[in-house]
Amino acid sequence: MKIQLSAALLLACLGPAVAAPACVARSGEHRAVLLELYTSEGCDSCPPADRRLSLWKTQAEFAGGLVPLAFHVDYWDRLGWTDRFASPQFTQRQYAMAGLARARSGYTPQFLRNGRDWRGSGGPLDGAGELPAGASIALELGAANGGQLTVSGSITAARAGAEAWLALYENNLESQVRAGENGGKTLRHDYVVRRLIGPLAPGPEGRLALRQQIALEAGWKRADLGVAVFVQDKASGEILQALQRHVCGS
Repeated sequence: MKIQLSAALLLACLGPAVAAPACVARSGEHRAVLLELYTSEGCDSCPPADRRLSLWKTQAEFAGGLVPLAFHVDYWDRLGWTDRFASPQFTQRQYAMAGLARARSGYTPQFLRNGRDWRGSGGPLDGAGELPAGASIALELGAANGGQLTVSGSITAARAGAEAWLALYENNLESQVRAGENGGKTLRHDYVVRRLIGPLAPGPEGRLALRQQIALEAGWKRADLGVAVFVQDKASGEILQALQRHVCGS
C-alpha cells in the first residue's frame, strides 16, 4: 500500500526552514579609518594609487578597521579623456574637505585619512591608534535586485553638528583608456563610488534612521556592489565613524 504524506506533514518531516542570514553590519567601540582616494583616469600619476587601494581589498588585517572609497573627480575630463566614473559632486566634496582642513587646494591622487590629507607613508592604519568612536552605525542591506538596493539602519552621533553620508561603491571595474595622459593603458579600479547620498542630518538627540532606496543602473555588476556609511563633524570634516558592507546576494 502506498502511503501519501500531506504537504503539511511533509514539511514537518523535513524540519524547520533555515532563514537566510541577514546582510548586516555594526560599527564597534573604536573609530574605523575612512580612506578617501581622489583620482582620475586622465591623471598619469593616479594608477599606482588606484592599485594600492585595490591591494587593501585582499588584506584581512584591515577588515573592519579600514573603509576605502575612490572618488573620481571631473576636472581632468577637459584634458583629453572623459572619466566615466567622474562626477562634479565628488570634485565638490574634495574642495569642501580641503576648505575644512584649511588646505590650499586638492590634487590627484590625494588620500584623505579620516578627513585629513595623508601622503601614503606606511600603512593606512599606522598611527591611527584606537580612538573612541564618535558615532555608532548599524547597517542592513537588501538584495541588489529589481533595479534597486534597499539600505536601512540607524546612526547615533555622540556630538552635535554631525552629518552622515552614504556611498554606494563598485569593485572590479576596468577601462580601456584611449586618450589623455593614460592613453593606451588598461586601468582597473575598486571601491569606485557610484552614488553619494548626503548630508543626512541626525535629529536633536543625535539619532538618524536610515532608509534609502538606491536605483541601480543596468551596467552595474550587482555582485560587486557595496555600501559605506560614514559620519563626520560638519564644522571640521573630522570623521567620527565609518562602516562598510558588501552586498550579500542578488
